[in-house]
Amino acid sequence: MSTLTASIALPAALMQAQAQAVADSLVASLTTQLARGGEAVLDASALTQFDSSALAVVLACRRAVQARGAQLRVTGLPERAQALAKVYGLSALLH
Repeated sequence: MSTLTASIALPAALMQAQAQAVADSLVASLTTQLARGGEAVLDASALTQFDSSALAVVLACRRAVQARGAQLRVTGLPERAQALAKVYGLSALLH
């Protein structure tokens, strides 16, 4: 059986006001993906307008995926988000 590798995309804009709703939606999508035998892949390449809440959303997704015994792979994280993660000491958690 082949593994599903479809990515689940972060929105272009992710600020504190949308963070909880986006996290809930992404966790649901990732959970469904895992239940179908797929990989948990979060595509952050569309992310252009964000604050530190975007990192909190990614970390919430990571926790949810790990709670199901899987690993989250994040692709396309913009350089600015990577720099923000480094400032907060989160870089290792996002790779």
